Amino acid sequence: MFTILKNTKLYAPEFLGKKDILVVGEKIIAIEDNLDTYINDKTVVWDAKEKIVIPGLIDQHIHVIGAGGKQGFSSMTPEVQLSDLIACGTTTINSLLGTDGTVRDIRTLYGKVKALEEEGISTSMFCGYYGVDTPTITDSIQADMIFIDKIIGCKIAISDIRSSYPTATELLRKLNQIRNGGFLARKKGILHVHLGDLDTKMDILFELVQKYQFPIEYISPTHVGRTKALFDQAIEFTKLGGMIDITTAASQYIAPYKSVLYALEQGVSIENMTFSTDGHAGLTKFDDKGKEIGARSAIISKNLEETVLLVKEGNLPIEEAFKLVTTNPAKNLGLKHKGSIKVNNDADFCCFDEDLNLVDVFARGKQMMKDGEIIVKGNFES
Repeated sequence: MFTILKNTKLYAPEFLGKKDILVVGEKIIAIEDNLDTYINDKTVVWDAKEKIVIPGLIDQHIHVIGAGGKQGFSSMTPEVQLSDLIACGTTTINSLLGTDGTVRDIRTLYGKVKALEEEGISTSMFCGYYGVDTPTITDSIQADMIFIDKIIGCKIAISDIRSSYPTATELLRKLNQIRNGGFLARKKGILHVHLGDLDTKMDILFELVQKYQFPIEYISPTHVGRTKALFDQAIEFTKLGGMIDITTAASQYIAPYKSVLYALEQGVSIENMTFSTDGHAGLTKFDDKGKEIGARSAIISKNLEETVLLVKEGNLPIEEAFKLVTTNPAKNLGLKHKGSIKVNNDADFCCFDEDLNLVDVFARGKQMMKDGEIIVKGNFES
């Protein structure tokens, strides 16, 4: 099928002005000032009416089979549904296990990311969980990287009372498997590191880079905005060339968009930061007096909300703010055809009105939201 998006106000995410976009199947084929020569009786023409068009958003840390459980089985969070993702413009997700690698199984996670891809978005995942004993589908991290299409890296936790307190040597051995497996599978490979609030912070990651000289681009620390002291150390990590991931729906000492503004003031490049939601992580619910009253899920719309706040409250240009949820996570994960609107990339688009309200979403060339209404839902959604 040929589809032309006409009259877009295009941010790719760099501002390109008024453009037409030609989509064939799931791919972007052409971007020009005018593509009327391609219109015939087999062409679907969609008039964007000068709406702001941005690449589909990427959430690189989301729990699509749920997480939580620290208050018993009833506090385990539910699975993510397709419409939840479309509602906030997320067209690409990377998922992972959390604290629990026992009740929630790595194979179940694989099945869910495959299901979401069949329903219309793009997906990948990490093997591993908090512990040093990495859950894998095959017999090793390296084999998962090579033989399992969806696995692009591995997760582990450090500086957290719930972690297994891995040593630098143990992390290096995991990094070796990730990197070597990535070479064979033509994947970038990444060790995604959950950070807790212990005093050790990111010390061991600096040891990997400075003492053992492991390439920093394979190390992806997340939840860096959990405390001010941790975030200040994360800023130093970026100055060594590293990429840091700021959680938007949990684990924060200050509003995530404000942490980005602070980092920019400290000389951090916008290119070295990403947002992710930690969506459907299990969070404690409190009443007005601060008493625990139950559990809730981390909200998966927070990436979009915090990015819009960067523009409206932080006065950051659209083309800069949206890098945190488009080009930067694509680079971090090694997703070659995601994160930007250019020829040969996947046709993932978010369309906004002038007030940055999301009104239309396309994923892999198919319209999923129209005029603010979700028109494609998952198989088991009402």
